[in-house]
Amino acid sequence: MVRQLRLSFLPYQPWLQRLLLGIAIITLGLLLGFWQRNLPESAPVVTFKTIVGEQLKLVELKGRPVIVTFWATDCASCVKEIPHLIELYQRYHAQGLEIVAVAMYYDLPNHVVEMTRQKQIPYRVALDLKADLARAFGNVQLTPTTFLIAPDGLVAAKIVGAFKLSDLQNQLAHYF
Repeated sequence: MVRQLRLSFLPYQPWLQRLLLGIAIITLGLLLGFWQRNLPESAPVVTFKTIVGEQLKLVELKGRPVIVTFWATDCASCVKEIPHLIELYQRYHAQGLEIVAVAMYYDLPNHVVEMTRQKQIPYRVALDLKADLARAFGNVQLTPTTFLIAPDGLVAAKIVGAFKLSDLQNQLAHYF
């Protein structure tokens, strides 16, 4: 009986071999593409210019977790996140956490400075007057958009829209 099955399968063998080989190659390609797509990316090589005139290179912060958040003063969700970012900063900064809030290019610098003063923001606030930072981080257009950069310099998380404080705390727990 096995012999009969093998014989009846034999005429289709070259066709079936090519089909199976094609399926295997496509499957392997899809798996590799999925795997590579999910590999962490390196954080971009950028320099932030803060509202106090400081030039801060992201690469200089390597070895510490860094939150980079793109925001705008007229973005309600962004403003709601400020107390959470302050809380994270106060809780983890002594252990190495850095936070850089990047005001979008369309935000007027005097509005950014005023809100920073009003909200008593303790972390660094940078201006992105020419949208260079937004482009470097993958063409950020929506606010808030938050990136968590791991101490090794890889992007550990990207959150488009308002973040959940508990989710960000869970991510940070890996480093503290």
